[in-house]
Amino acid sequence: MILVTGAAGKTGGHVIGALTARNLQVRGLVRQANQAESITAFGAKEVIVGDMRDAQVLRAACSGARAVYHIAPNMSPDELTIGQAIIDACKWAGVRRFVYHSVLHPQVEDMPHHWLKMRVEEALFKSGLTFTILQPAAYMQNLLGYRDGILERGVYAVPYSVDSRQSLVDLRDVAAVAARVLDEPGHEHAIYELVSPDAPSAREIAALVSAHIGKPVRAEQVDRKDWEMQTRVGGMLDYAVETLLKMFIYYECNNFVGNPNVLSWLLGRPPRRFEQFLQDTFVC
Repeated sequence: MILVTGAAGKTGGHVIGALTARNLQVRGLVRQANQAESITAFGAKEVIVGDMRDAQVLRAACSGARAVYHIAPNMSPDELTIGQAIIDACKWAGVRRFVYHSVLHPQVEDMPHHWLKMRVEEALFKSGLTFTILQPAAYMQNLLGYRDGILERGVYAVPYSVDSRQSLVDLRDVAAVAARVLDEPGHEHAIYELVSPDAPSAREIAALVSAHIGKPVRAEQVDRKDWEMQTRVGGMLDYAVETLLKMFIYYECNNFVGNPNVLSWLLGRPPRRFEQFLQDTFVC
Protein backbone atom coordinates (compact mmCIF):
# COMPACT_ATOMS: atom_id res chain seq x y z
CA MET A 1 0.00 0.00 0.00
CA ILE A 2 1.22 3.49 -0.90
CA LEU A 3 -0.08 6.49 1.05
CA VAL A 4 -0.57 9.81 -0.74
CA THR A 5 -1.14 12.76 1.59
CA GLY A 6 -2.89 15.89 0.37
CA ALA A 7 -4.59 13.51 -2.03
CA ALA A 8 -7.59 15.65 -2.97
CA GLY A 9 -5.63 18.32 -4.85
CA LYS A 10 -4.66 18.27 -8.51
CA THR A 11 -1.20 16.90 -7.71
CA GLY A 12 -2.60 14.12 -5.55
CA GLY A 13 -5.12 13.13 -8.19
CA HIS A 14 -2.48 12.87 -10.90
CA VAL A 15 -0.10 10.91 -8.66
CA ILE A 16 -2.85 8.47 -7.64
CA GLY A 17 -3.75 7.98 -11.28
CA ALA A 18 -0.13 7.28 -12.23
CA LEU A 19 0.27 4.79 -9.38
CA THR A 20 -2.93 2.90 -10.14
CA ALA A 21 -1.87 2.72 -13.80
CA ARG A 22 1.00 0.58 -12.47
CA ASN A 23 -1.54 -1.61 -10.60
CA LEU A 24 -0.33 -0.30 -7.25
CA GLN A 25 -2.65 -0.06 -4.25
CA VAL A 26 -3.13 3.51 -3.05
CA ARG A 27 -4.49 5.01 0.16
CA GLY A 28 -5.33 8.70 0.13
CA LEU A 29 -5.30 11.09 3.08
CA VAL A 30 -7.79 13.96 2.71
CA ARG A 31 -8.89 16.75 5.02
CA GLN A 32 -12.66 16.48 4.52
CA ALA A 33 -15.02 13.54 4.10
CA ASN A 34 -16.62 15.08 1.01
CA GLN A 35 -13.26 14.75 -0.79
CA ALA A 36 -13.23 10.96 -0.53
CA GLU A 37 -15.30 10.35 -3.64
CA SER A 38 -12.96 12.37 -5.84
CA ILE A 39 -9.86 10.35 -4.93
CA THR A 40 -11.62 7.00 -5.25
CA ALA A 41 -12.50 8.18 -8.76
CA PHE A 42 -8.75 8.61 -9.38
CA GLY A 43 -8.24 4.99 -8.27
CA ALA A 44 -7.52 5.11 -4.52
CA LYS A 45 -8.62 1.90 -2.78
CA GLU A 46 -8.66 3.39 0.71
CA VAL A 47 -9.33 6.83 2.14
CA ILE A 48 -8.32 8.29 5.49
CA VAL A 49 -10.04 11.51 6.52
CA GLY A 50 -8.35 13.86 8.96
CA ASP A 51 -6.03 16.77 9.62
CA MET A 52 -2.31 16.35 8.91
CA ARG A 53 -1.64 18.28 12.11
CA ASP A 54 -3.11 15.36 14.12
CA ALA A 55 -0.46 12.78 15.00
CA GLN A 56 -3.04 10.03 15.46
CA VAL A 57 -4.46 10.66 12.00
CA LEU A 58 -0.98 10.40 10.53
CA ARG A 59 -0.25 7.17 12.36
CA ALA A 60 -3.49 5.65 11.11
CA ALA A 61 -2.71 6.79 7.57
CA CYS A 62 0.85 5.41 7.63
CA SER A 63 -0.01 2.10 9.29
CA GLY A 64 0.59 -0.74 6.85
CA ALA A 65 1.96 1.53 4.12
CA ARG A 66 5.23 0.52 2.48
CA ALA A 67 5.76 3.98 0.96
CA VAL A 68 4.48 7.53 1.39
CA TYR A 69 4.17 10.36 -1.09
CA HIS A 70 3.85 13.53 0.98
CA ILE A 71 2.12 16.59 -0.46
CA ALA A 72 1.77 19.32 2.15
CA PRO A 73 -1.25 21.63 2.35
CA ASN A 74 -0.80 24.46 -0.13
CA MET A 75 0.79 27.64 1.22
CA SER A 76 0.70 26.46 4.85
CA PRO A 77 2.72 28.22 7.55
CA ASP A 78 2.70 24.85 9.36
CA GLU A 79 4.54 22.96 6.62
CA LEU A 80 7.62 22.23 8.72
CA THR A 81 5.54 21.08 11.69
CA ILE A 82 3.46 18.86 9.42
CA GLY A 83 6.55 17.56 7.66
CA GLN A 84 8.19 16.55 10.93
CA ALA A 85 4.95 14.93 12.08
CA ILE A 86 4.59 12.79 8.96
CA ILE A 87 8.27 11.82 9.21
CA ASP A 88 7.68 10.72 12.82
CA ALA A 89 4.57 8.76 11.81
CA CYS A 90 6.50 7.01 9.05
CA LYS A 91 9.25 6.02 11.47
CA TRP A 92 6.65 4.72 13.93
CA ALA A 93 4.90 2.70 11.20
CA GLY A 94 8.09 1.31 9.65
CA VAL A 95 7.49 2.92 6.25
CA ARG A 96 10.28 1.84 3.90
CA ARG A 97 10.24 4.73 1.42
CA PHE A 98 9.34 8.41 1.76
CA VAL A 99 8.97 10.67 -1.28
CA TYR A 100 8.59 14.36 -0.57
CA HIS A 101 6.89 16.72 -3.01
CA SER A 102 9.06 19.80 -2.61
CA VAL A 103 9.59 22.67 -5.06
CA LEU A 104 12.18 23.94 -7.52
CA HIS A 105 14.82 26.05 -5.71
CA PRO A 106 13.69 25.58 -2.10
CA GLN A 107 16.91 27.32 -1.05
CA VAL A 108 15.40 30.76 -1.73
CA GLU A 109 14.70 32.37 1.63
CA ASP A 110 12.96 35.31 -0.08
CA MET A 111 10.07 32.93 -0.87
CA PRO A 112 8.91 31.67 2.56
CA HIS A 113 6.94 28.69 1.26
CA HIS A 114 10.05 27.50 -0.60
CA TRP A 115 12.21 28.02 2.46
CA LEU A 116 9.87 25.90 4.62
CA LYS A 117 10.14 23.07 2.11
CA MET A 118 13.92 23.26 2.37
CA ARG A 119 13.60 22.87 6.13
CA VAL A 120 11.47 19.75 5.63
CA GLU A 121 14.18 18.44 3.29
CA GLU A 122 16.70 19.07 6.09
CA ALA A 123 14.49 17.13 8.51
CA LEU A 124 14.48 14.21 6.07
CA PHE A 125 18.29 14.20 5.98
CA LYS A 126 18.26 13.71 9.76
CA SER A 127 15.36 11.26 9.88
CA GLY A 128 17.03 7.96 9.02
CA LEU A 129 14.27 7.29 6.47
CA THR A 130 14.98 6.16 2.93
CA PHE A 131 13.79 9.20 1.01
CA THR A 132 13.56 10.78 -2.42
CA ILE A 133 12.87 14.50 -2.93
CA LEU A 134 11.13 15.83 -6.02
CA GLN A 135 11.48 19.53 -6.85
CA PRO A 136 8.99 20.44 -9.59
CA ALA A 137 8.76 23.77 -11.36
CA ALA A 138 5.43 25.58 -11.69
CA TYR A 139 2.80 23.49 -13.43
CA MET A 140 1.71 24.24 -16.97
CA GLN A 141 -1.76 23.32 -15.70
CA ASN A 142 -1.78 26.51 -13.59
CA LEU A 143 -2.61 28.35 -16.81
CA LEU A 144 -6.09 26.82 -16.67
CA GLY A 145 -6.89 29.15 -13.78
CA TYR A 146 -6.53 32.06 -16.23
CA ARG A 147 -8.65 30.42 -18.92
CA ASP A 148 -11.76 32.60 -18.54
CA GLY A 149 -9.82 35.86 -18.72
CA ILE A 150 -7.93 34.64 -21.76
CA LEU A 151 -10.99 33.43 -23.67
CA GLU A 152 -13.38 36.21 -22.64
CA ARG A 153 -11.08 39.26 -22.66
CA GLY A 154 -8.00 38.13 -24.55
CA VAL A 155 -5.84 38.96 -21.51
CA TYR A 156 -3.32 36.87 -19.60
CA ALA A 157 -2.87 38.93 -16.44
CA VAL A 158 -0.08 38.28 -13.92
CA PRO A 159 1.11 40.28 -10.88
CA TYR A 160 4.75 40.46 -11.97
CA SER A 161 6.68 41.59 -15.03
CA VAL A 162 5.37 40.04 -18.23
CA ASP A 163 8.99 39.62 -19.32
CA SER A 164 10.09 37.55 -16.30
CA ARG A 165 10.99 34.00 -17.30
CA GLN A 166 9.73 30.98 -15.41
CA SER A 167 10.42 27.29 -15.87
CA LEU A 168 7.35 25.09 -16.23
CA VAL A 169 6.54 21.40 -16.05
CA ASP A 170 3.54 19.35 -17.10
CA LEU A 171 1.88 17.80 -14.04
CA ARG A 172 1.46 14.55 -15.97
CA ASP A 173 5.24 14.26 -16.17
CA VAL A 174 5.59 14.97 -12.46
CA ALA A 175 3.08 12.21 -11.68
CA ALA A 176 4.91 9.77 -13.96
CA VAL A 177 8.16 10.42 -12.10
CA ALA A 178 6.45 10.15 -8.72
CA ALA A 179 5.10 6.72 -9.63
CA ARG A 180 8.48 5.60 -10.89
CA VAL A 181 10.46 6.58 -7.81
CA LEU A 182 7.82 5.05 -5.54
CA ASP A 183 7.74 1.77 -7.44
CA GLU A 184 11.32 1.20 -8.60
CA PRO A 185 14.64 0.85 -6.76
CA GLY A 186 17.61 3.10 -7.34
CA HIS A 187 16.21 6.46 -6.23
CA GLU A 188 17.21 6.30 -2.58
CA HIS A 189 18.47 9.61 -1.13
CA ALA A 190 18.10 11.36 -4.48
CA ILE A 191 16.97 14.95 -5.07
CA TYR A 192 15.48 15.54 -8.51
CA GLU A 193 14.62 18.83 -10.20
CA LEU A 194 11.58 18.34 -12.45
CA VAL A 195 11.69 20.97 -15.17
CA SER A 196 10.62 21.03 -18.83
CA PRO A 197 12.79 22.71 -21.49
CA ASP A 198 10.39 25.68 -21.52
CA ALA A 199 10.94 28.81 -19.43
CA PRO A 200 8.63 31.30 -21.15
CA SER A 201 7.73 34.79 -20.07
CA ALA A 202 4.08 35.75 -19.67
CA ARG A 203 4.40 37.66 -22.92
CA GLU A 204 5.59 34.51 -24.71
CA ILE A 205 2.85 32.42 -23.10
CA ALA A 206 0.25 34.88 -24.37
CA ALA A 207 1.67 34.62 -27.89
CA LEU A 208 1.64 30.81 -27.79
CA VAL A 209 -1.93 30.73 -26.47
CA SER A 210 -2.98 33.23 -29.11
CA ALA A 211 -1.59 31.01 -31.86
CA HIS A 212 -3.29 27.98 -30.30
CA ILE A 213 -6.78 29.48 -30.03
CA GLY A 214 -6.58 31.64 -33.14
CA LYS A 215 -7.48 34.83 -31.27
CA PRO A 216 -5.41 37.78 -30.01
CA VAL A 217 -4.13 37.36 -26.44
CA ARG A 218 -1.95 39.92 -24.68
CA ALA A 219 0.02 39.65 -21.46
CA GLU A 220 -0.76 42.30 -18.89
CA GLN A 221 0.88 43.07 -15.55
CA VAL A 222 -1.60 43.50 -12.72
CA ASP A 223 -0.82 46.06 -10.04
CA ARG A 224 0.13 44.03 -6.97
CA LYS A 225 -1.86 46.29 -4.66
CA ASP A 226 -4.96 45.56 -6.72
CA TRP A 227 -4.16 41.86 -6.70
CA GLU A 228 -3.73 41.93 -2.92
CA MET A 229 -7.02 43.72 -2.36
CA GLN A 230 -8.93 41.29 -4.58
CA THR A 231 -7.43 38.18 -3.00
CA ARG A 232 -8.08 39.43 0.54
CA VAL A 233 -11.68 40.18 -0.37
CA GLY A 234 -11.85 36.67 -1.79
CA GLY A 235 -10.86 35.24 1.59
CA MET A 236 -7.22 34.25 1.05
CA LEU A 237 -5.38 33.96 4.36
CA ASP A 238 -2.77 36.57 5.33
CA TYR A 239 0.17 34.13 5.19
CA ALA A 240 -0.71 33.05 1.66
CA VAL A 241 -1.20 36.61 0.43
CA GLU A 242 2.05 37.87 1.91
CA THR A 243 4.02 34.84 0.74
CA LEU A 244 2.71 35.05 -2.81
CA LEU A 245 3.53 38.75 -2.98
CA LYS A 246 7.12 37.94 -2.04
CA MET A 247 7.17 35.23 -4.69
CA PHE A 248 5.96 37.65 -7.38
CA ILE A 249 8.69 40.13 -6.46
CA TYR A 250 11.31 37.37 -6.61
CA TYR A 251 10.10 36.31 -10.06
CA GLU A 252 10.26 39.88 -11.30
CA CYS A 253 13.75 40.49 -9.99
CA ASN A 254 15.40 37.13 -10.65
CA ASN A 255 13.36 34.96 -13.03
CA PHE A 256 12.84 31.33 -11.96
CA VAL A 257 14.62 28.87 -14.24
CA GLY A 258 15.81 25.28 -13.86
CA ASN A 259 17.31 22.59 -16.09
CA PRO A 260 15.40 19.79 -17.91
CA ASN A 261 18.12 17.13 -18.04
CA VAL A 262 17.10 15.23 -14.90
CA LEU A 263 13.44 15.07 -15.89
CA SER A 264 14.38 13.80 -19.36
CA TRP A 265 16.47 11.02 -17.82
CA LEU A 266 13.75 10.00 -15.36
CA LEU A 267 11.05 9.88 -18.03
CA GLY A 268 13.23 8.13 -20.60
CA ARG A 269 11.89 10.60 -23.18
CA PRO A 270 11.76 14.36 -23.71
CA PRO A 271 9.47 16.12 -21.23
CA ARG A 272 6.22 17.53 -22.59
CA ARG A 273 6.60 20.97 -24.09
CA PHE A 274 4.24 23.88 -23.42
CA GLU A 275 2.79 23.71 -26.95
CA GLN A 276 1.88 20.05 -26.36
CA PHE A 277 0.18 20.95 -23.10
CA LEU A 278 -1.91 23.53 -24.95
CA GLN A 279 -2.91 21.00 -27.60
CA ASP A 280 -3.84 18.35 -25.03
CA THR A 281 -5.42 20.44 -22.31
CA PHE A 282 -6.27 24.03 -23.20
CA VAL A 283 -9.60 23.49 -24.94
CA CYS A 284 -11.45 26.51 -26.32
